[in-house]
Amino acid sequence: MDIDPEDVFRDDEDDPDNEYYQEKYATKELCVYLIDASPKMFSTTCPSDNQKDISHFRVAISCIAQSLKTQIINRSYDEVAICFFNTREKKNLQDLNGVYVFNVADREDLDRPTARLIKEFDCIEENFIKDIGSKYGISPGSRDNSLYNALWVAQALLRKGSPKTTDKRMLLLTNEDDPFGNLKGATKIDMMRTTMQRAKDAQDLGISIELLPLSIPDEEFNVTLFYSDLLGLGGDELTQFKAFVSERFEDMKEQLRKRIFKKRKIRRISFLIADGISIEVDTYALIRPTNPGSITWLDSLTNLPLKIERSFICADTGALVEETPKKFQTYKNENVMFSEGEISEIKRVSTGQLRLMGFKPLSCLRDYYNLKPSTFIFPSDEEVIGSTCAFIALHRSMLRMKRFAVAFYGDSSHPQLVALVAQDEIISSSGQVEPPGMHMIYLPFADDVRDIEEINTDEDVPRAIDEQVMNASALVKRVDLKDFSVCQFANPGNSGNLLPVFVQKILGVKNLWNIFMWFR
Repeated sequence: MDIDPEDVFRDDEDDPDNEYYQEKYATKELCVYLIDASPKMFSTTCPSDNQKDISHFRVAISCIAQSLKTQIINRSYDEVAICFFNTREKKNLQDLNGVYVFNVADREDLDRPTARLIKEFDCIEENFIKDIGSKYGISPGSRDNSLYNALWVAQALLRKGSPKTTDKRMLLLTNEDDPFGNLKGATKIDMMRTTMQRAKDAQDLGISIELLPLSIPDEEFNVTLFYSDLLGLGGDELTQFKAFVSERFEDMKEQLRKRIFKKRKIRRISFLIADGISIEVDTYALIRPTNPGSITWLDSLTNLPLKIERSFICADTGALVEETPKKFQTYKNENVMFSEGEISEIKRVSTGQLRLMGFKPLSCLRDYYNLKPSTFIFPSDEEVIGSTCAFIALHRSMLRMKRFAVAFYGDSSHPQLVALVAQDEIISSSGQVEPPGMHMIYLPFADDVRDIEEINTDEDVPRAIDEQVMNASALVKRVDLKDFSVCQFANPGNSGNLLPVFVQKILGVKNLWNIFMWFR
């Protein structure tokens, strides 16, 4: 097989499978929604957008349904399960009381979301009391513990998949801050201890547990009564969580949608600060272009996905080539053979580490250097203990001295210089707005930056008059997205037909032709 020199050192910048655009660390997410179905979730109401009172149960259903609609478009390979606890009926493989796993036909309990699942789940409140029922699963005089059973069922559903290739988590939605408040004495202590141990066992298996509290009007969700110990919250994490639960209900619904949206890391890399000093950091893709999904070929008879296999056939004998094919390069009328390992070594220009080279003032960093979306990096102590302390020291020094770091980074086919710009934490009354960390900006090569070439023509170059400049400035100022979040749009890549409506909504112009008339 002849070697294509251009393919050996191919540039992956425009490849949709490039590591800068795809998630390499966790390829799939397995999520179990644990929804409290106690009578308190149905009796507690709050005002909605249309000034009508809706129950907390309805809020939880609508937020999850919206998340599933987003997931079925953006992350179709992720799998979810929906589990209600504090129910009258029971439906689970462990046959535990007070836990009902909701599902539809032709689908496993933990599987990809389908259109039928979303449709039936969105309308489940209509017949929920009749078909499934609602009751308190933790009551005096009974040893039933519905919360413990729900954690057990969710952990069993998340058994498949390796923690290295899958991201497993439970999302708990409830408005009860003290589930064991009706119990007293040794019974309460024992049930709280067993529930916390069950949660710890799940976390030891690589399963994260997140609480999405629903605050009661005029009464704050007190996370310190039980859930802070269950989740292991303390210090700054507890303070931020308290700020989140104290929000107004209108803001809280938006925060629920954001917290359901999982921010997954691209990969974990080594950050070499100096000789012998290396820390571990996680990289996150904050904003990336939305690429169309890959085509799945289906069998015309069974409608099942086809498995594509490739075989090499000898040109001389017509037999299948069992051995791994070798590539060659013709040199002086002689074919020089190369193995796959040798080709990999030839292509290896960078080790994939992030190597610090020096610092420069922030004034030296130009806006036009940012040619493509940056990557956000955050320290991790999972593999190298002390990474967070070293990262914080470097982060604070860069902020204090107003410097950015220049580093060398890239894979074997795309090595390049990057700029690490420190970002300070921003906190508002509603919680954290911007997290602390660094933005890794991919610096351009010399050939990427070109001087502006003036075109000299005999004719006069048209210039905009003052009125046209003022109208254009007014148009730009009105294109302002207030309270914008990427979670508000399911798939911007497939929303081209919504552009006229989007422009009309921003500018308040019914006739789009009026926009273009401004520049006449």
